[in-house]
Amino acid sequence: MNLSSHLQELRKKHQALSAKVEEAQRTPSADGLHIADLKKQKLKIKEQIERLSQA
Repeated sequence: MNLSSHLQELRKKHQALSAKVEEAQRTPSADGLHIADLKKQKLKIKEQIERLSQA
């Protein structure tokens, strides 16, 4: 897998996690720990994207 396709996959995962976070936050019975975990995953992917973009 080359760098651009890897970055594209990471961006897709980041967008999917964004959608999951938004959906979970709209749910009245949302688990705060689950939302926090999704946000952490999203942040890790964002950091990977930034690190690879600078390479």
